[in-house]
Amino acid sequence: MIKGQKINYQSQKISILKDVDINVGFGEFLAIVGPNGAGKSSLLNLLANEIKTDNKKNIQFKGKILSDWNLEELSKHKAKFSQHNAQDIPLLVADVVMMGRYPYFSSQPHQEDFESVQKAMAETDVVHFQKREYNSLSGGEKQRVHLARVLAQLDNEIENTLLFLDEPLNNLDIKHQYKTLELIKNYTKTNNTAIVVLHDLNLAAQFADHILLMEKGSVLSYGSPEKVFTAETISKAYNFPCTICKHPVNDNTMILFG
Repeated sequence: MIKGQKINYQSQKISILKDVDINVGFGEFLAIVGPNGAGKSSLLNLLANEIKTDNKKNIQFKGKILSDWNLEELSKHKAKFSQHNAQDIPLLVADVVMMGRYPYFSSQPHQEDFESVQKAMAETDVVHFQKREYNSLSGGEKQRVHLARVLAQLDNEIENTLLFLDEPLNNLDIKHQYKTLELIKNYTKTNNTAIVVLHDLNLAAQFADHILLMEKGSVLSYGSPEKVFTAETISKAYNFPCTICKHPVNDNTMILFG
């Protein structure tokens, strides 16, 4: 789906990413994890074509150099959920979700756009908010609205779309954290791909197919949760002791800090 080789990035002469290699397949759920300042969001923004850099020639999306894509066409193949969204949007919830359909119409939305919005709001449990002012919602409710927006953006006939999500679980209660990850997992089961920045290592181990563990702008480990999540590797990345054990019910990896 998307791959990059020797990705480097500097901001104000400070090195943010150093020789990062990444190769994400069709139908894959990749979790990018690591301590604060590891470069997780910067890597996601580069892959999503949201940072101006010469490295775009090192990134290929669906076998085509990222910088060669037409931006309007690209917006129908990939969408990105950002960790920082505008908190003050003077619109109804349904109108915010409709923003995801902007690539598909020029002046007025069509029936299929309204249907995509309703479908996305149902998937993220915000249908009952659709006529409320966006600004009246809580932080977690706003998160779900923006998740609905990016899902509506990729509701089309194109095969193998790509969803980027930067810390989508912020402000969500436990129920909606799990529902969001289950929604993303189901999205990848139809050969779509999701690249997700997560802080909860246990949830990453439970839902992701592969893990990219970053430290100081570089890749510390890359592979299956079982390969990446070892006590030695995690303790090195976070400079804090941890213990690895198996969940007593589902046999997933569990990570205990301290």
